[in-house]
Amino acid sequence: QVQLVESGGGLVQTGGSLTLSCAASGSIFNINTMGWYRQAPGKQRELVAGIFSGGRTNYADSVKGRFTVSRDDAKKSVYLQMNALKPEDTAVYYCNLKFLRYEYWGQGTQVTVSS
Repeated sequence: QVQLVESGGGLVQTGGSLTLSCAASGSIFNINTMGWYRQAPGKQRELVAGIFSGGRTNYADSVKGRFTVSRDDAKKSVYLQMNALKPEDTAVYYCNLKFLRYEYWGQGTQVTVSS
């Protein structure tokens, strides 16, 4: 059974930084995609950033240049460094893992950016 556990959310002022971490447990196929989604109140869940097992990344336009996604395969972990945070970044952030026909989600961690 694969589980994802996130950490690192919290309250930060506009312009501040946070780093989210997500650690996976269980058996994971070595070719996979890990990433982060977010969901703000009243909005649909959206992709923030993804990173493929070969290292290729993709980002939502709204976070390009401010957020950086990275992974450590030895630790089965993915990270999201968030800089220059804005109030519109406020949301619950979810870790995501995909491989083969499987998809897994973390429980979510709240990020709140005060103006």
